[in-house]
Amino acid sequence: MNTQLSQGLKSTFLIHFIVALLFGLGFLLIPVAVGNVYGLNVQEPDIYRLLGAAMLGFAVSSWLAYKETNWESVRIVVVMELVWTVLGTLVMLYALLIAGFPVLGWLNAVILAAFAIAFGRFYFQK
Repeated sequence: MNTQLSQGLKSTFLIHFIVALLFGLGFLLIPVAVGNVYGLNVQEPDIYRLLGAAMLGFAVSSWLAYKETNWESVRIVVVMELVWTVLGTLVMLYALLIAGFPVLGWLNAVILAAFAIAFGRFYFQK
């Protein structure tokens, strides 16, 4: 079934592109400074750079999906985003509630959960 993308899904891709771009650039280019904002002692900046690179990959996929017009062209991206944001939310909740991650991590948890809900909604509507 080749259906048109809803404006809501297109907007979700655009917003995700912007958020992933900002966080990705921060973690890639200035990992120690970003870690300091979170209250983390960054001793292995390359791990944060790797996270930034992955986030930039997600940003690019969201940008490309935003430019598409039909569901079948973006279906796999929606599934990938859904898996990433659900697992990311669970990891952040564990880090915050069990592992003592700094309180600013709640921002990440809320952002990831919001995208998980949005991408999940569009996926299960189809």
